[in-house]
Order: sequence, then structure tokens, then C-alpha cells
Amino acid sequence: MSIKLGIIGGGQLAWMMGDAAQKLGVKLIVQTPNQDDPAVSIAQKTVFAAVDDAAATEILASQCDVITFENEFVNLDALSLLEKQGVCFRPRLAALSPLLDKYHQRCYLQDLGLPVPEFFAVEKSEDIHTKIGYLGFPIVVKARRHGYDGQGTFIIHDLATLLTVVNQNRTQFLVEAFVPFARELAIIAARSVNGEIVTYPVVETQQEQQVCRRVIAPADITPQQAAEIQAIAHTLLNSLQVVGVFGIELFITTDGKILVNEIAPRTHNSGHFSIDACETSQFEQHLRAVCGLPLEDTQLNCTSAIMVNLLGYENSHSNYENQRQQLAKIPRSHLHWYGKTESRPGRKLGHLTVLLEQQNQHTALDIIHKIESIWYPPEKIS
Repeated sequence: MSIKLGIIGGGQLAWMMGDAAQKLGVKLIVQTPNQDDPAVSIAQKTVFAAVDDAAATEILASQCDVITFENEFVNLDALSLLEKQGVCFRPRLAALSPLLDKYHQRCYLQDLGLPVPEFFAVEKSEDIHTKIGYLGFPIVVKARRHGYDGQGTFIIHDLATLLTVVNQNRTQFLVEAFVPFARELAIIAARSVNGEIVTYPVVETQQEQQVCRRVIAPADITPQQAAEIQAIAHTLLNSLQVVGVFGIELFITTDGKILVNEIAPRTHNSGHFSIDACETSQFEQHLRAVCGLPLEDTQLNCTSAIMVNLLGYENSHSNYENQRQQLAKIPRSHLHWYGKTESRPGRKLGHLTVLLEQQNQHTALDIIHKIESIWYPPEKIS
């Protein structure tokens, strides 16, 4: 008898679970608000409702064995009532609770002894004058809840701008020291119901305007740095008793120090390369973990790989057929198009992974430039 898995959220992360679900015989039931959300096309059933609609999640729970999450914009207090009634959430809600508020997440990581940038919370402008002095500028300001892909994140260079941001946005903020990093890194890690943990190769991520634009796997770091990052992943997942896949974003400073940036309690953009470049994708691994199946090999099946996000750069309803045909002609490329009907600047419309026979920074950069010169108009190429 196949497992019926509920997914809260119907975006591309849920959509990319479709092939793995078919392979494993898992039936997907999705809770998502819109009929044109990507995962609707791969779901056996859909509950059309907002992801924070706990009443809809109760309906979802009546139709499946286990519920997991595609995103973290949920109402934990309401879901906890369902969990007390016996609904099985994986990861469990206690694993999500310390992470959804970015300030609470920072405190949790610090309490675990994990390295993080200096930080403090801001609830009103008066807090700034008493706390900002020891950090100096520039600083990073983040909305404590519901920020993603650069939304709710600001790099601030002076006090006047900081006061304007805090006073104009009716939300609570996390303020942290700006890290003059050499590179941004990420690791995908999975933990099973039995406590087994597997990690994927550490990758380099390249962001623009706080949105991930490119991923290079594996990252060019030392074995000691990779081992330190793997140890961070083990500490975090074991402390939270996670079941499922988590994404962990990190900085490496100019002097080689590793700092944890953010935790994504779900599959993550930095792991998309694994669909084509690894023995087991992060999406199959997540389904295996939450369905109680054994975890599988995470090794690369190629020497290296690059993943480039195909981001919207205009407001339109184009399906970009011409660009997609050109991208598909790149040798050893794998195009994933999410089927979204509307493009807008910064929106993730798809991604392209290219497998490489050697780990060569110049080759990778040449291919990235070729991809982006096909996808973006000249003025949008960095």
C-alpha cells in the first residue's frame, strides 16, 4: 500500500517532488491557494487554500498519512492543535518552531555554539540608538518573519536609512553585522526517522540582490572546511531531531572562518543541482526521510555541476520558448521549467543544470555567462 503524503505549499519545490514520488510509489496531496501553482499538475489531489489555513490542513490530514512542508509560512500555533490530535508532521513542529522567526533562529544557533554573525533584535526605532553603536555600518536588516528571495532584507549603510526602513515597515527586524565574506556556501542535509544523517557536497552560491542566481557544485574549499560545515549540519539536525531535508546557508570569510547565515527547514534552491548531478536528488531524499524509507547515496555522478536560476526580469506572460530552446542545446544541460504563467522581476521561473567533466572555475564561468547571455537581455547581465 502506497504512502499518501500531504504537502503544505504548491510551488516549484513541491512540483520537483513529483518524479521522486512516482518512483517511490508515494501519492502526493497538496495544499496550495491557486489552480496554476506548479505542484497542482503533479498532485493526486489538491486542497485549494492558503498554506496558513489550518482548517484546510485538517482536511488535508484526513486524506493522507504524513504531512510535510514546501515552505515555512505556516501558522504553527494552529497546526500544533492538529499535532496534538495525532496528525503526523515531518519535520515535527518543534523542529520548525525555533527557526521561523529569524531572530529566534539566530538565538537558537548561538545557543548551540554554532558560529553566527553578531546580531540583535529591533522592535522600535528607539532600540537602534541603544544597540547600533557596537556594530557600525554597513549592516544587514531582515524581517523576522516571511522574508525570502531578498524580500524583507536590506543592506544599510547609514543611520538615517536604517531609521527610515524601520519606521516605514510595520514589522519586527533582525539586525546583524555585515559579513565581508569571500564566498557564500550552502549544504543540504537529510535526517531519517531513525536518526541517520546524510549530507550533499558543499556548494558555492552566488547571490544578486539577495536572490540566488547561481550554484557551483562542489565548492572550492578545503577538506577541513567541508568537514566543519558537515559537523554544523549534524549538530543542527540532531538538536532539532529533524525528519526530512534542510538547507543551511553559510559564509566563508576572507580569513577562512565559517559562519552560519540562515536555515531553510525544507528542500532548498541550493540543492536543485542534485536532481541531475547526484545519485539521489534532494527531493527523493526528502520523500524517503518523511515516509520512513532508507536514505540513499548523495554523491555526485559527475565531476562538478553548475545550476543557474532562470529569474524573471520583466512583467509579462511569456513562456520564453525561444530562450528555452537555445538553453536546451547546451551540452549536458538539463532544463527545468516550472510552468508559471506570469513573469516578474526576480521570480524563479526555472533553472538549468549543466554537468561538467572537470572542476574548472574558468569553464564554469564561461558556461554561466553563456546561459545568462541567452536568458537575459544585455542590460541584465552582470
